[in-house]
Amino acid sequence: MRGQSKLDSFGIILAGVAHRLGLESKLFEARLRRHWPDIVGEPIATHTRPDQIRFKKLHVYVHNSVWLQQLTFLKPVLLEKVNGMAGDQLVTEIVLRIGEFSGERKVNPPSATVEEHASKPSAELLRESALHTQGIQDPALREQLAAVMAQALSVTPPDSSRRTP
Repeated sequence: MRGQSKLDSFGIILAGVAHRLGLESKLFEARLRRHWPDIVGEPIATHTRPDQIRFKKLHVYVHNSVWLQQLTFLKPVLLEKVNGMAGDQLVTEIVLRIGEFSGERKVNPPSATVEEHASKPSAELLRESALHTQGIQDPALREQLAAVMAQALSVTPPDSSRRTP
C-alpha cells in the first residue's frame, strides 16, 4: 500500500474503489439517467429512458414502435455520445425496447433533502473526522475535509424515524 505522502482526489479514490468492487457500470447508469437529456437531446429524452447496462449492452426503453424504428438508425450516434460521456467504452451495443414510463420523471436534488435534515455536527463527530484526516499535510484542506465529513455524518436520513433498531 502507498504511503500518505500524496493526496489523491476523492474522484480518483472513489473510481478505484468502484473498479475494485465492480460498480463502475452501476455508477455510470446513475449518471446516465441523470444526464440523459443532455446526452441525447430533449426530443429523444422525452420518448426514451435508459434502463440498465448488462454485459456492456445499454438497455433503453422507448415510448412506441415509431420511436424504436427511428432510434434504430441513430444507434451508432447514441453509442458514441454515451461512451463519450463515460470517457471509456463501457457500452458496446444499445438494445431498444418498447416500455411504459413517464417521460416527465423528476428527481429531487439530494441537497434539498440534506438541508431539511442536517444538524450541527457534535464535538465527537468533529474529533472523529479530525482523526481520519490526520495524514493530510495541508492544514486548510485538512480542516475543510474534517468539517465536510463531520457535517455529512451528522445528517439525519429522511426516513430515520421509521427505522427500527
